[in-house]
Amino acid sequence: MLDYRLLEALAAVIETGGFEKAAQKLHLTQSAVSQRLQQLERRLGQPVVLRSSPPVATPLGRRLNNHLQQVKQLELGLIEEAQDEPLKVRLTVNADSMATWLAEGLAASSLSSQMDFDLVVEDQEVGLNRMRNGEVMACICADSQAVNGGAVSPLGVLRYRALASPDFVERHQTRQYPHQLVEAPCLIFNQDDRLQHRFLEKLKLPAPKRQHRCPSSEGFVQMALMGLGYGMLPEIQVQDALKEGKLIDVAETFHLDIPLYWHYWQTESAALAELRRAVIEHASKVLNPVHPYSNKPDARS
Repeated sequence: MLDYRLLEALAAVIETGGFEKAAQKLHLTQSAVSQRLQQLERRLGQPVVLRSSPPVATPLGRRLNNHLQQVKQLELGLIEEAQDEPLKVRLTVNADSMATWLAEGLAASSLSSQMDFDLVVEDQEVGLNRMRNGEVMACICADSQAVNGGAVSPLGVLRYRALASPDFVERHQTRQYPHQLVEAPCLIFNQDDRLQHRFLEKLKLPAPKRQHRCPSSEGFVQMALMGLGYGMLPEIQVQDALKEGKLIDVAETFHLDIPLYWHYWQTESAALAELRRAVIEHASKVLNPVHPYSNKPDARS
């Protein structure tokens, strides 16, 4: 029989990335957290966490944390109607969704006022790993493949366009000579952002030689507006700038459609199911529909 106090200690270490932070989260001493993990490992006969910096869950530790998350979902279904405390919802999201349509989707839920959201911005691979490890209740990403014990609902498509300021386009003459884009400064979100590379591949050009890394969706737009570089920007985020001519296509008109999916546990509670339905309904109004066979795992975080 599993002792869920011990699993809670394991989950806290994985979620916070350290024993000291886990102790603060659980209102325990660091020694108490360490003792609980040692007790869990003695009972199971193998380690659940590698004592590195930060600590890393072993395969068994990840499975246990995954199990704990699903048990929590079942418990929520039993007690959520009677509880007085706000429901804490930990959700992994991509930055562009958070900067554009997601807040309205969350607010559309009739239960949003009874929830405390913990939004974790991650790229799509890390986001799904958090689902696999049982660290989050739901995940928004570009991968349509459900994790073990989970399910997936399509949200819609974010359309990206290769944009820059008119001054940037004129200065680098990218419309007359698209090959100039290889030498021109390019905006990327992080090391996993390949949207700009895919744009250049479409033009049969090599990877950009100069890159500005900007891990902020809003900052990404501002850098493009200021003429610091070009990049793939969500169309719905820059509609006004496009209408006013502050941003224009850097070469021929081109777009990338990135599908988004809501990942959730099959043991989903009624409250989280209502939240999911509200988000999906709102997404259907602002995003393009997802093609049934779409699956582009290299979308920006």
